[in-house]
Amino acid sequence: MRKKESIDAGAQTAARNRRNFLKVSGLALAGSGLLLASCDNDDDGYMNPDDVFDLGSGDVGVLNYAYALEQLEAAFYTNVLDGSYWAGADTEEKAILEDLYNHEVNHRDWFKAAIGANVTNPAQRLPDNLEFDFSSVDFSNRTSVLQTAQALEDTGVGAYNGAGIYIQTPLYLTLAGKIVSVEARHAAAIRSIINPTGDFKAFAGNDIVDDNGLDAAYTPTKVFENAGPFIVTPFTYKNPMGS
Repeated sequence: MRKKESIDAGAQTAARNRRNFLKVSGLALAGSGLLLASCDNDDDGYMNPDDVFDLGSGDVGVLNYAYALEQLEAAFYTNVLDGSYWAGADTEEKAILEDLYNHEVNHRDWFKAAIGANVTNPAQRLPDNLEFDFSSVDFSNRTSVLQTAQALEDTGVGAYNGAGIYIQTPLYLTLAGKIVSVEARHAAAIRSIINPTGDFKAFAGNDIVDDNGLDAAYTPTKVFENAGPFIVTPFTYKNPMGS
């Protein structure tokens, strides 16, 4: 296994800064009111006639939607940490990816608990064991791993930004804002690893920040266009806005 080449003092400083940047990103949601007012609704979330789960609408739909994406990201970083690229990465890069893994697992587990506490009808809850296919990713190859991480993190940021209009409960909107800020730190950290020279176009280029200085906001259609190739378990998101 080839060890990563030594990096110069400037790159080491940048790596430490990335790590510190992520350290303050750990979610502290335990005290944020996990047992929220129930958002269950007889019209939200259902099994369609073909037995394919629909995420539902309104708050239920957004919770399920975010849970699906967090399951995907947690599964991806689990594979990263099991792969030979991570095992042979330099110390700082390895630590950053481990931080991202821990954050995404925490996000996944938080949404699982939130849905369990607030969606009283089990038929409206997204399954906990979605299946994913990462066969297109070479987990022994740095470029393959980091490019996929960048795509998933950028998609996650765009998904949360775009989901805000569907959220009906103010507290949920606050919590979504906290999570998207963490996802944005992840995206920035990955982009900084890929391009450690500090090129602004790589860190916050016009592919993710528009002319108004605003981050991308994706529709569910765009999100599943990006993430769909990795998702094996079928589900739909027919009516996120509700009736």
